[in-house]
Amino acid sequence: MTKESNSDVIVVGGGVIGLTTAVVLAESGRQVRLWAREPAERTTSAVAGGLWWPYRIEPEALVGAWALVSLAVYEELAARPDETGVRMVEGVHGETTLDALGAWASRVAGLRAATAQEYAGTGLWARLPVIDMPVHLRWLRERFVAAGGTVEERAVTDLSAVDARVVVNCTGLDARDLVPDPSVRPVRGQLVVVENPGVTTWMTSVDHSDATSTYFIPQPGGLILGGTAEEDAWSMTPDPVTAEAIVRRCAAVRPEIAGARVIEHRVGLRPARPAVRLERERAAAGRLLVHNYGHGGAGVTVAWGCAREAAELAAG
Repeated sequence: MTKESNSDVIVVGGGVIGLTTAVVLAESGRQVRLWAREPAERTTSAVAGGLWWPYRIEPEALVGAWALVSLAVYEELAARPDETGVRMVEGVHGETTLDALGAWASRVAGLRAATAQEYAGTGLWARLPVIDMPVHLRWLRERFVAAGGTVEERAVTDLSAVDARVVVNCTGLDARDLVPDPSVRPVRGQLVVVENPGVTTWMTSVDHSDATSTYFIPQPGGLILGGTAEEDAWSMTPDPVTAEAIVRRCAAVRPEIAGARVIEHRVGLRPARPAVRLERERAAAGRLLVHNYGHGGAGVTVAWGCAREAAELAAG
């Protein structure tokens, strides 16, 4: 790769983590370029369900703080849903209790035990951000450019060849080979999008010991049904048997889903890691390398909290 040295900061990675980090850096006055292997619309972030909630991400002690920072931002962005893609939507986390969550849960306004009318079992009712990811990613890119940033579609095969004073590594699953960091592993998620038969609330029922879960999330483009969490599975091809099982599980909760027309199938690979890597290291010639990857199934949930911390690390 040809070296270039006319940038203060280069952010590598164009998913929700990379874009949000680039926005925070650019709006702080830095000269920022974002290098992305592919358009944001083709990243794992684009196919995410988009519900704010810490899921498959560690360490919990830090995740809670990052998530709450992001929650506050999304609550503000929800005032302009058509522009930002963020809405506040009610729903229930099934098989979940307050005492099973971290200290962060006490700071989520309105989070409470679900009533028998709201959920046929133990669950938590909440009004949380639901992010229409394609719209939100486009809005992030436009906000970044408006702040003076530039986006380039280019692949990076060697972080040391990215010649800027500060390089921020937001490459997600690609960090497995790029760093290299073999602790980054894929957790495959498959979704089905159907025409919404009138469902206005979201619902999740997740068994962390199982590779399957049941959830539905209403989005403007359809009702998103899930899902799976298959560790170390790399296939990006939707499995029809899995898709049928997803629809069947969701229809057991809301029978009207059974007859809904399927719009599309989605597959994404969550970038899982034993713990998020958010730290800096000194590289050759006095350059600074900031890592911000390994967010598992909660990239959108912690994006703003991690972006602000990454920007602080980039300032040192």
